[in-house]
This record gives sequence, C-alpha cells and structure tokens, in this order.
Amino acid sequence: MSFLDYFKSKKTNTASIAKERLQIIVAHERGHREQPDYLPQLQQELLAVIRKYVQIDDDMVQVEVDRNDSCSILELNVTLPEH
Repeated sequence: MSFLDYFKSKKTNTASIAKERLQIIVAHERGHREQPDYLPQLQQELLAVIRKYVQIDDDMVQVEVDRNDSCSILELNVTLPEH
C-alpha cells in the first residue's frame, strides 16, 4: 500500500458515510411527506383538550399515521406526568 492509497481510502469511506446519511435524510423526509396535512392541527387540539385536565408540554404528545394495505392507523402517544 502506497502513501497515496492511504488517503484515497479515506475519501471512499467518507463518501459512503455521506451517502448513507443522505439516504437517511431522504427517507425521513419522505415519511413526513406522506402524513396528512391535518396532523399538526390535530396535535395542537389534542394538547388543548389534555391540558384541561393535566399540565403537559408540547413534546409530550406525539401523533403519527401508519398506513397498511387495507387501512390507516392513527397512533397517539401521550406522556403524562407522574404526580
């Protein structure tokens, strides 16, 4: 292995790492594009209703839609305080 081959192999590794990261970002963006437009508003309305009974932060409610072949599933995760 020559001195130049050492530097050439690092470029290949960084290029493959960059490619993997880009693929992750693209997959993440595609996942958000498939979500219905009403999800952010639905999440805010759910927060308002839950706050009538329990004090929670915005990040304590997560709303997601999973699509199967025959149906869509609305998943709601609420983290409640322990008191």
